[in-house]
Amino acid sequence: MPSAALHLGTAVEGSFQGAGDMVPSARLLTPNGGAAAGPAPSRREETANGGGPDLAALRPTNRPRGKAQAGKPRKRAPIWNLQAAVFVSVVLNVGLLLQHYVNSTAPSHHHHQEHLQACPMHLDAGVGRNKRGRQEEPQLSMPKAGAPSTGKPAVTPDSVINLDHGDPTMFEEFWRGTGSAAEIVIPGWQTMSYFSDVGNVCWFLEPGLDHEVRRLHRLVGNAAVDGYHVLVGTGSTQLFMAALYALSPRAGSAAGAAPMSVVSTAPYYSSYPAVTDFLQSGLFRWAGDANTFKGDTYIELVCSPNNPDGAIREAVLSSESGIAVHDLAYYWPQYTAITKRADHDIMLFTVSKSTGHAGTRIGWALVKDRDVAKRMTKFIELNTIGVSKDSQLRAAKVLRAVSDAYELPETKEAHRLFDYGRRKMVERWSMLREAAAASVIFSLPEETSGFCNFTKEMAVTNPAFAWLRCDREDVEDCASFLRGHRILTRSGSQFGADPRYVRVSMLDRDDAYDIFVKRLSSLQ
Repeated sequence: MPSAALHLGTAVEGSFQGAGDMVPSARLLTPNGGAAAGPAPSRREETANGGGPDLAALRPTNRPRGKAQAGKPRKRAPIWNLQAAVFVSVVLNVGLLLQHYVNSTAPSHHHHQEHLQACPMHLDAGVGRNKRGRQEEPQLSMPKAGAPSTGKPAVTPDSVINLDHGDPTMFEEFWRGTGSAAEIVIPGWQTMSYFSDVGNVCWFLEPGLDHEVRRLHRLVGNAAVDGYHVLVGTGSTQLFMAALYALSPRAGSAAGAAPMSVVSTAPYYSSYPAVTDFLQSGLFRWAGDANTFKGDTYIELVCSPNNPDGAIREAVLSSESGIAVHDLAYYWPQYTAITKRADHDIMLFTVSKSTGHAGTRIGWALVKDRDVAKRMTKFIELNTIGVSKDSQLRAAKVLRAVSDAYELPETKEAHRLFDYGRRKMVERWSMLREAAAASVIFSLPEETSGFCNFTKEMAVTNPAFAWLRCDREDVEDCASFLRGHRILTRSGSQFGADPRYVRVSMLDRDDAYDIFVKRLSSLQ
């Protein structure tokens, strides 16, 4: 059993070798770690992957102690010892047959995942009862370490609904329905080196991810890629930090030079000031709202569509020594109309909000200037010595599945991510606006729309976050008011705005979102 292989799905889709080529893997892992039905690996493949039977485990352990004396015949074993040996042999063989039967009839990994999410507990052999007292079918014993995480626990009508974080679990339903399209097996010997492409500026970027990033942007038309360097980071947050490092004056370049001012128009993403000042760097410092900033040297962070209010933003400052970094994490068709192909000097993206794979921790930057790209790469080298190749391979496969669904004629329309995402966001925003109207004490930004070059039709903006205002006169802190009703949100004060506003994530699972809108509509 290739215990070192990383299994990310239920079907062998292959693994990246070079610029986007796929090499089929030799075997498939089932949820219990065994080998599933499929082409048998060769001896060479089996050896390379740590396969082959565990002969030591099959040998009997009750060997007679001491050494046999040379030249003396051994005593004949008593008949009952032979009978016991036969009995043990029969039991072992029956056990192996039963194990083979269970493995061959066990549910797929997809259904296994659903079972774990429905009942996140340690599985055990035999019939038992879960925490709700319901009788369960017999299950194979599985170590806790082998069970995948399921994120936040399931909710009930009485639960605290946590919409503080933009955890994009809404997309789980879509990816469950895509079958093997985004699944991948990574053999134990692969992705062991630090290096991916030593000829690239970003030497730890997997060529397959580079290819799929450029392909997806060409398909959607939301960003230019020709003439740009693609850099990979551990989420777009690391790339944001790399950009600050790369764009700030070098230490010692000017005697007594002040740190570079970092600004953004309020309401700005709440993590911008926190990340900027976290290490108290002498290279840069948070300087607040771009609308009130006075100076010519700065880094302006432009988030568009904006987090938290979904507004389409442009840089508000203009200076020969000022630099803009465009955070386009939400510039995708499920959230807003794609009105133009962005071609800024530095553009940041992430799989977290584009496909929903926040746990994969992959972001990318499109950078025009080679020297800036090299300095950003240097920051990531010093910070984490590159970016997980395993995560890069998974992200590349996910992006490939998204593009394939639109470019390959045999792909089902149900596998089109942006169509699914837009339907869900339209539905959720409609529910939220009805709830706010029913409550009468809340208000939301006005709807905006534009012609989408991707869908070739008019599209209403449906942001990933709702910028909700509490209009009741006696409520000065909307986040505290909602917390009293078991709804967790993020206060507007963290975005440089009025605390009567809150940011609400629109991307949680259906059960949590449904409880939220029902509870919100009842507040007076």
